[in-house]
Amino acid sequence: MSIQTHLRGLFKSPEELDLISGSIAKPLLYLSFPIVITNLFQTAYNLADTFWLGQYSTTALAAISFAFPMVFLLIALALGLSVAGSVLVAQHVGAGQEQQAEYAASQTMIFSVVVSLLLGGAGYLLIDEFLALLGASESVAPLATAYMQVFSLGLVAVFGFAVFIALMRGYGDTVTPMFVMFGSVVLNIILDPFLIFGFEQNPVFGYLSLQGLETHLFALTGYTGSGIKGAAIATVFSRVLALGVGLVIMFQGTRGVQIHLNQMVPDFAYARRLVDIGLPASVEGTSRALSVNLMLVVIAAFPETVVAAYGIGTRVFSVIFLPAIAFSQGIETMTGQNIGAGKIDRAEQANHYGAKVMLVTLTAFGLLVLFAAEPIVAVFTTNLTVVDIGATFMRYTALTFGFIGVMRAYSGGFRGAGKTLLAAAVAILTLGVIRFPLAWIGADVVGSSGIWLAFAVSNVIGGVIAYLWFRRGTWRNADLTKGHAVGNQSEIPGDD
Repeated sequence: MSIQTHLRGLFKSPEELDLISGSIAKPLLYLSFPIVITNLFQTAYNLADTFWLGQYSTTALAAISFAFPMVFLLIALALGLSVAGSVLVAQHVGAGQEQQAEYAASQTMIFSVVVSLLLGGAGYLLIDEFLALLGASESVAPLATAYMQVFSLGLVAVFGFAVFIALMRGYGDTVTPMFVMFGSVVLNIILDPFLIFGFEQNPVFGYLSLQGLETHLFALTGYTGSGIKGAAIATVFSRVLALGVGLVIMFQGTRGVQIHLNQMVPDFAYARRLVDIGLPASVEGTSRALSVNLMLVVIAAFPETVVAAYGIGTRVFSVIFLPAIAFSQGIETMTGQNIGAGKIDRAEQANHYGAKVMLVTLTAFGLLVLFAAEPIVAVFTTNLTVVDIGATFMRYTALTFGFIGVMRAYSGGFRGAGKTLLAAAVAILTLGVIRFPLAWIGADVVGSSGIWLAFAVSNVIGGVIAYLWFRRGTWRNADLTKGHAVGNQSEIPGDD
């Protein structure tokens, strides 16, 4: 059997996936599995930075722990647009309204460029104030600033590519973005060590026993690397290329949803619809990002070893929670298409199925982490104190991973129904009302262990809240394919 045949067995095209009839398990799994891989590649960006900067210096590793929350915040503020676009595309596709789906995608893309340019400029200008607010030390702040300056300038490419992924997912195509992401990640991983270390004392040459080549390249170029700034350059450059490929695919329209240049003139009446759906989604994403940032306010009072351990732990969690995020996004698409098709009960069944799968899967992952915490942390640092603290962090939270899966699954259902405010409320209650106060008090009472305990308690409560809220059924009246905000085919500006 050929490799192509194997791949076709694992990955299904939108034409092969029937999300609105038949069984629920198979289409949801086929839709979500490429998202898991795509999100794994996405996380590989952060893990590559964390790994190489951990080899570079502990201070750089602590700096990236402060930089990543600001990265998440900038993306989260613009996240609502991608969610709104994905939901509108999904519901129009489910309702058989192909041209309305294309218009929604075109408008989402142009407004994402505008918003990311504004946020990137604001991020660039406010970096120092943000880091001071978080309490970054004098040794850490300049390094975090260097990373964020480059990232802010490249935010339009980073977010534009995320919008490409979201729009294709709303259409039901999760395979094409996966392959584009793969190429981008490979490029980033290759560039990272060279842009961070340069050619002098580069660990890659040591691993490959090519010190002679290292000496020759350094003598030829004199390049000593850009440190933490080099990691940001590698990320932005690879995303610029990925966005370019994504735009070519969408303009051609041979796979997934198509966009049209004549439909990308900003339609501010349509923008209001994007805002109505997207603003709560931005609030949800921002609350998650702010939670990480607020936790750093507490963490900053501890030594650099605790800050570094926290950074490693959250990066590892981002990998472990990939299935939950993927199922959440898959459920979002499946819910949207089924609501568009008028099949509310089927949408509900998809949510419950996804929640059950995630509860079991992430609990199993948690058991593995419980017994392998130290070797996992040791991959990212040689500092034994950081390893010990990071392992403790993961052991405290390991057995609550399943509840994160439940919360993510139902939040995806809320978003797919267009009820993004409900998903935002769950996130705010879990992270802002429960986790942060518990961490603040716990840190004062029992030290860093109090912070880790706050993560565990909030995970459990968040899963329970999401389940009970979904059972209330307030998301059911959520058809976005009707009404003036979406319009009919003849009302689409620039439609031909």
